Amino acid sequence: MGLIGKVLTLIFGGGRNVVRETAEVFRENAEAGAKRAQDVQIAAMDGFRAEFLQGPRGMFDRVMDGVNRLPRPAMALGCLGLFVSAMVDPVWFGARMAGLSLVPEPLWWLLGVVVSFYFGARHQAKGQEFQRQIAQSMAQVPQVVEAINSVRSVEAPKDANAALAAWQAERVG
Repeated sequence: MGLIGKVLTLIFGGGRNVVRETAEVFRENAEAGAKRAQDVQIAAMDGFRAEFLQGPRGMFDRVMDGVNRLPRPAMALGCLGLFVSAMVDPVWFGARMAGLSLVPEPLWWLLGVVVSFYFGARHQAKGQEFQRQIAQSMAQVPQVVEAINSVRSVEAPKDANAALAAWQAERVG
């Protein structure tokens, strides 16, 4: 074995790759990084599945969800009602707005905080519900893939009828 062969065996021999190992000191192995990222993603999805797949919701949860849906439509309809009342009875509307002008500024700030916290909590609850639905969907992926594969396995091969294939080739060609 020549000198070049011995040098190459020294660098790449014995199941090692000194060049790759040296490069990995300075730059992450992309394939190993992708595998680690996949493991983290799978662990996160398993955590979501354990947290959000706790069974059906009870009557109290459904009633409270219905009650939580009332403030936004009430505020929207209330604003529209203010516009209508301003057109129907401007004097009545002016008296109500004059009363609102007497509300101290700290009370307006408090109202803003309460409304902000309400909608922030509502947004978080809906986001968690969305994550739960995603976890349920992701949990069903293996069954869907298996069903698709079983349907494809039943599918007849396209060249099963030699006479039909010959006729189609004759027609095209």
